[in-house]
Amino acid sequence: MDLDGAGRSGISTGVGFLDHMLSLLAWHSGIDLDVKAEGDLAVDAHHTIEDVGIVLGRALAEALGEKKGIERYGFFLLPMDETLAAAALDLSGRFCYVSDYAPRRENLGEMPSDMVNHFFYSLASEARMSLHFRFMNQGENEHHKVEAMFKAFGRALRQAVAINGGPGAAGKIPSSKGVL
Repeated sequence: MDLDGAGRSGISTGVGFLDHMLSLLAWHSGIDLDVKAEGDLAVDAHHTIEDVGIVLGRALAEALGEKKGIERYGFFLLPMDETLAAAALDLSGRFCYVSDYAPRRENLGEMPSDMVNHFFYSLASEARMSLHFRFMNQGENEHHKVEAMFKAFGRALRQAVAINGGPGAAGKIPSSKGVL
């Protein structure tokens, strides 16, 4: 993971839909992302998807370090055809995950749709961030809903990890307490 990247990605998890979503996440966040996962896919995709979320969350926390000079907050409202999804996050050092995504279809390719929330929960938990998703319009297409979540998250993350250009902000932890 390179926070100062250009959105390049090399993704291979064995779960095609997850690979597609992670590539979109990299592109929309501007973060270079290389992910190679080998899991017990003969059983099902659960552990692989969960573990990728855990590892990405840990990598993000490590890459952010003390979080000096970053914006900290990010939000984005993303239209994906008939779906309208909002993502908001705070790289606060505290975990919270809230989402109104409720799958209406069992699978997206070989990815169980109930793993979408579990993936983001695992990532947010390990990154120690507050992450919220809200659908302004659910739409009908499950692919569109999930794609909107990943893209909106990527755009919100891009804002949150950006260097704060405000006066006196350079190199400072973005908190009135001086610690996150």
